[in-house]
Amino acid sequence: MTSVLISGASVAGPALAYWLHRYGFDVTVVEKSGLIRGGGYPIDIRGTAVDVVERMGVLPQVRAAHIDTARISVLNGAGRTIAAFRPGDITGTRDSTDVELPRGDLTSILYARTRDDVEYVFGDSIATLDSHHDRVDVTFERGGPRSFDYVVGADGLHSNTRRLAFGPERDYHRYLGCCFAGFTAPNTGGWSHEGILQNTPGRLAAIYAVGEQPWVHAMLAFATPEPGRDATGRADLVAGAFAGLGGEVPGLLGALAGADDVYFDTVSQIRMPGWVAGRVVLVGDAAYAPSFLTGQGTSLALAGAYVLAGELRNGTPAAYEARMRDYVTRNQALADGGIGVLPRTRGQLWMRNQAFRLLPLLARADLIGRDQRRAATALVLPARQDQQDVP
Repeated sequence: MTSVLISGASVAGPALAYWLHRYGFDVTVVEKSGLIRGGGYPIDIRGTAVDVVERMGVLPQVRAAHIDTARISVLNGAGRTIAAFRPGDITGTRDSTDVELPRGDLTSILYARTRDDVEYVFGDSIATLDSHHDRVDVTFERGGPRSFDYVVGADGLHSNTRRLAFGPERDYHRYLGCCFAGFTAPNTGGWSHEGILQNTPGRLAAIYAVGEQPWVHAMLAFATPEPGRDATGRADLVAGAFAGLGGEVPGLLGALAGADDVYFDTVSQIRMPGWVAGRVVLVGDAAYAPSFLTGQGTSLALAGAYVLAGELRNGTPAAYEARMRDYVTRNQALADGGIGVLPRTRGQLWMRNQAFRLLPLLARADLIGRDQRRAATALVLPARQDQQDVP
């Protein structure tokens, strides 16, 4: 029986484990965290990825966790509401098959689907990889050495597997010109099933209220030529970037100062010439992180896991690259198109806000069809690739 070690138990890892077990592989998943990680920001499952989770038999559970955001409000720098719309106003449909759910919920669903069929090893990580023509010898930070037919890195943007098998992250890291701090904050506004976007040029303060909780997901993102390198000074970097703004920003800065779950990172992509090195393969963000600006990271991970499993079954891992390359390239390009959630100039911000003001009017009046509405918003939201089938 062919053995595969998967590093990472978030989305791509458990999804790949499901398909490999189904194809008769002996699968081990190693995860450096001590348990499956809950919580996390809402993520989207779109197009082809919806088909993947349906084929896995977990679509009912995924839909049961759907957030169903009712309203997104857009504020100016002073905190005044200048636009509000429903997510369906952007897509031009009220019956989309897309699903939005907390990342931790999806991870838990995928883990529950696979935990009885594959071996999970928590609280450990790969220390070294020694590739041979017929196997990969692996040592671990805590466990004893083992050998596998294949090793797959599904361990995210800052992949340890990629570093060991392909080289340092700097060789593949593409910085997109902004950083962000994510954290939970008190729900001081009584928000429910809604999002709030407060922008000035190059700055975004975002609040996401999932259901009726006493807390909200919060994010402060800002454009900067160079990412913050000093971890001890990052809070000051964020505070300085948002100094002087009103509205929700002062409360979020106060919550940031007292938060114990702050995650600070760059808005970046991983772009690699290849994802296969002998018997070591990368999938998901480890191979082709598109950044949250595209909204496609989770869908790429699910689709990539499905395609990779099929090619490993066929004994042709290199074909995985050939099948996924164009799909990945088009999705990563979304970060360069449109103005999106973080306009950099006053002109871009004005254009985006005008489009957001117009969306609900068009939706209520039904003045234009879906295709025309998507064309009208192309200046602010890049055309999605989620309906493109993986070859």
